Amino acid sequence: MIGLISTPWPLFNRPSIQLGSLKAFIKTRKPELGVRALHFYLPVAAALGYPLYEEISQSTWLSEPLYAALLYPERLESIEKFWQKRARRSRRLKAISFQSLCDRLERTSQWLIESQQWSSFHMIGFSVCFSQLTSTLYFARKIKKLAPELTIVLGGSACSGAIGRSLLGLFPEVDYVISGEGELALLDLIQNGEFASNFISDRQINRLDTLPVPDFQDYFDTLEGLEPDKRFTPRIPVEMSRGCWWNKCKFCNLNLQWRGYRSKSHQKVLDELDQLSSRYQVLGFSFMDNLLPNKGLESLFSHIGRLGKDFELFSEIRANTPLSTLQAMAKAGMVEVQVGIEALSSSLLQRIQKGTTALDNLEIMKNCERSDTPSLIGNLILEFPGSTSLEVEETLETLKFASPFRPLKAIPFWLGYGSPVWIERRAHGISRVFNHPYYRVIFPRDVFRSLITMIQGYHGPLREQRRLWQP
Repeated sequence: MIGLISTPWPLFNRPSIQLGSLKAFIKTRKPELGVRALHFYLPVAAALGYPLYEEISQSTWLSEPLYAALLYPERLESIEKFWQKRARRSRRLKAISFQSLCDRLERTSQWLIESQQWSSFHMIGFSVCFSQLTSTLYFARKIKKLAPELTIVLGGSACSGAIGRSLLGLFPEVDYVISGEGELALLDLIQNGEFASNFISDRQINRLDTLPVPDFQDYFDTLEGLEPDKRFTPRIPVEMSRGCWWNKCKFCNLNLQWRGYRSKSHQKVLDELDQLSSRYQVLGFSFMDNLLPNKGLESLFSHIGRLGKDFELFSEIRANTPLSTLQAMAKAGMVEVQVGIEALSSSLLQRIQKGTTALDNLEIMKNCERSDTPSLIGNLILEFPGSTSLEVEETLETLKFASPFRPLKAIPFWLGYGSPVWIERRAHGISRVFNHPYYRVIFPRDVFRSLITMIQGYHGPLREQRRLWQP
């Protein structure tokens, strides 16, 4: 038996596409092998209450400290002070005791651990993505203590390259780390039993059409097992592609785990939507692609519309997506799109290499106000290293024209490990990079010094950028 686990804090209202894809792939290649996908985050969300869980999950600095306090109880006092300082900004969170919240998490987590017969598994794979590091390490440590002979494997976007390699020397409960796609690497590990190296990378599916339809049955079984008032109609994650065909944005590190860009055929996408909606009786779907394919989208969504199902779809798209494509998306059921706006200064857009202009952004913001197009959500990145006063002025001027449209969410720039800005740091006025100082509170000193974290701190024109962008 193989166990696949996703710990808090993913969105609770959809199954893990990582677990669903891995389970289906392994079952197709090794049908005699039992595979269970354990969505531990769903019972945790139900225990905390969905609004509270959702608010915590939206911030790394609210979510990661909670399991850190369970992982390192001797650090409780400093972690609690750190968390409460950030919780004060929330009406819901500031009224909650950190200790009582940790107690609730510990009780639910312990119940989840005790609900499994770990001796029946011979391997456990954890999917580790954004804000899942401390919760994964907590569960891995507890499970390894109960079943020392169990092989524990970590993989996911938060284990790419040097980030994943750094975990091996620090956490003895972790036997292997997979960097990059997990299907082929995990299958090899299952078949071979062991590898010469405990860091496995560069195993990638060439043709995505060869992948089976994801298996989300375990998530739906877990959902059905909740108290009636805790049940809901979930959304299903699907993917058209892996990687990013643009792959030039200076701030982005979302593609560390991919090599190149691959997409599924239109027929494959149609078949998956049709099968998954029929199998699970769900019409809400979220495309998990970092960016949808740049060719044939209008035709594809026209065909999705012809399936005759009342879909409710979500995806991420570029700002230069034509109006006709937006209209085809809406007819197929696309309700909302996240658009890569990022800036309202053409000069700044060129600096971050978006490949778009302020006029492109205004045009799609306007188009998404129409009744026959999806609604738009988008971000406005503040304090990007190297931003000039002229770019700030242009942004403020452009905002006047954008005032009738749905507001963008202002996001201060954060430095992602492995992003082009991180690699080309000196060109952006950054003299030094290091683990973000907040991780110093989350982890003990020896761990902090050796770990490589997804969010990085840096020495550069921070004060100047904050001065430029302050209201």
